[in-house]
Amino acid sequence: MRVKILCIIFLTVSTFAQAQQKREDAVAKRVEQLRIAMVDGSERSLAALSSNDLSYGHSAGVVEDKNEFIRRIISGESDFTEILLSEQTIRISGNAAVVRHRLDAKTNDSGKPGQVRLLVLQVWQEKGGEWLLLARQAVKILP
Repeated sequence: MRVKILCIIFLTVSTFAQAQQKREDAVAKRVEQLRIAMVDGSERSLAALSSNDLSYGHSAGVVEDKNEFIRRIISGESDFTEILLSEQTIRISGNAAVVRHRLDAKTNDSGKPGQVRLLVLQVWQEKGGEWLLLARQAVKILP
């Protein structure tokens, strides 16, 4: 009887862990799609990845809504020519995912080349089977 109970517990835990990993993988895929869309300046992709309720915070303290975030990317006002993400963690709670990573990027904001080194917090929300970026906040990595 104990062996049967242990087998049931093991299968339950294993099934839950696999389901959780699948959700984390889906979020990681969306984070990567966002990275690519920000470099490409793809309005369609940025819109599809972002919640209508987006709160997008920059390291300088500026906070944008979805429309302003997309407008600045596609206009070149906020232009990423390269984005590298590292040290990424993903934690899921209910229909929310908290993503943290380091972002190293080359920029060309309004035609002015630059580099940024940031620590980023993203909050993704699962809605209708899709993960959408709900919030983002960045802080500068000090030298």
